Amino acid sequence: MLFLKKNALKMEDNKTQSVNIAQLKRLYNIRRQKILKRLESFRKVWDKNDKKIFSELCFCILTPQSKAEACNGIIKNLVNSQLLFKGNKNNIMPYLKKARFYKNKSKYIIEARKLFKNSGNIRIKDKLDIKNIVTTRDWLVENIKGIGYKEASHFLRNIGFGENLAILDVHILKNLNKFGVVKKLPKSITKKIYLDIENKFRKFSNRIKIPLAHLDLLFWSMETGKIFK
Repeated sequence: MLFLKKNALKMEDNKTQSVNIAQLKRLYNIRRQKILKRLESFRKVWDKNDKKIFSELCFCILTPQSKAEACNGIIKNLVNSQLLFKGNKNNIMPYLKKARFYKNKSKYIIEARKLFKNSGNIRIKDKLDIKNIVTTRDWLVENIKGIGYKEASHFLRNIGFGENLAILDVHILKNLNKFGVVKKLPKSITKKIYLDIENKFRKFSNRIKIPLAHLDLLFWSMETGKIFK
């Protein structure tokens, strides 16, 4: 009897997931053009100057446990004032107060800027191997404070090179759990756990025939109501 009950529950779960996936595909068809437009805007970023690329990195340094739109506004203000490229920690810190852990993040931005400064100018493109994005992601995690696999993937996607990488934030993990890709939400994420979930996400993407980067933006829009960055 117990076996039959478990089997019935499993069949019900599979039926629910099939319904959810059908609804997901319908929503994707509605939002697909907006998603394509957003991804195209990301690909155009690489053609811009090093300061723009660096500002995208700083945006991703700010995002952990903070609202993306607030972080975007912070970066715009820092770029307009040129403090992102020239200001010291005390100059930029007041601008960061809408981001959590802003004191630490102000230090991370200054340290990242030092890493990419060359003869007084920011030279970040030279440090990024766009032909080997996986290795570049590892390098970012190892060399830039405040950047983990989620933030490194986010940055690379936002400059047009991370469409096959997963950005495992809370919105994405919640939906991966909902669709049965992960059985439970991890309490903490090591590199091994991150890569394992990313691989499962990629397989799910292939199975339902929605590209990984498209699915990421779709999940994000389902939670926030917007297709952002």
